[in-house]
Amino acid sequence: MTASSKKKTSFSGIQPSGSLHLGNYLGAVRQWAEHQGEKENFICIVDLHAITLFHEPAALRRQTLELAAMLIACGIDPDRTTLFIQSHVRAHAECAWILNCVTPVGWLERMTQYKSRSRAQKTVATGLLTYPVLQSSDILLYDADEVPVGEDQKQHIELCRDIAQRFNQIYGDTFVVPEGVIPEVGARIMGFDDPTMKMSKSTETRGHAVLLTDSDKEIDRALRRAVTDSGNEIRFSDSEERAGVNNLLVIYRALTGGDRASVEAEFADARGYGDLKARVAEVVIDALGPIRDRFEELVRDETELDRLLAKGAQRAREVAEPKVETVKERVGLNVAR
Repeated sequence: MTASSKKKTSFSGIQPSGSLHLGNYLGAVRQWAEHQGEKENFICIVDLHAITLFHEPAALRRQTLELAAMLIACGIDPDRTTLFIQSHVRAHAECAWILNCVTPVGWLERMTQYKSRSRAQKTVATGLLTYPVLQSSDILLYDADEVPVGEDQKQHIELCRDIAQRFNQIYGDTFVVPEGVIPEVGARIMGFDDPTMKMSKSTETRGHAVLLTDSDKEIDRALRRAVTDSGNEIRFSDSEERAGVNNLLVIYRALTGGDRASVEAEFADARGYGDLKARVAEVVIDALGPIRDRFEELVRDETELDRLLAKGAQRAREVAEPKVETVKERVGLNVAR
């Protein structure tokens, strides 16, 4: 394969904190599955990131395995995508320390997520501040050309680019400078209880989200209770007042593959928002039912999950370990032979 025809490398990280919901699936995971044959793909379950905030150790272990099972259930193929757990590849932590030593504190203190999360903590752990440096290490170890991200992660990708460029300027050309890639459709799914706020794993309010493990009845209930507005026009809109209807149409479009005009035409004869909610619930149930069934099969076979994750970690090490050795040499460390 020539340099011009070499596949691009894509890296994605996802935290094992809370259950995946419809927004995670449409905004990220489905795109990973659909395009995994087009690039050299690495998907990392970032358990080291998860310990920057208080957690229950047993819950973290369980959630890590459940996340792996759900990713596979959503279509991630361990034979086509390198799926692994972050803490199983020591190069991530090693590289992060070295990158910490070239990253100005001021760059980290200006991160929006750090500011918002630190305000909610009585005591701020160092890991919360340096979280984006570990994230940069995750990405740069694999010479990732692309990083699929949501809007809320754009600032972290810009920081990763800054760190890569700073290291390259000081120590010579070492890292590929990655690009953040934002999906066009379904990239930002909003909460059903408040359609002006992005659907979140950290929000436990009843009716906020549809989890990928929810039953058909739970999905139907959440959609029928979704906040809309006092009108009756079923059209896409950028207006905050119409955010609820727009959110339902974005979900419908993402799951059916139609364009905006064809989706609006489908609802031209709808009898109000009740019809809209019922039809969106139907396509969501059809999409998530097989995923939920496959997930339940996988979590019952922990031995197979362990085997697949060990295989992924080994493949990740084959890329990450030589890279971190190069990084060590560039900064003047005596590398073990």
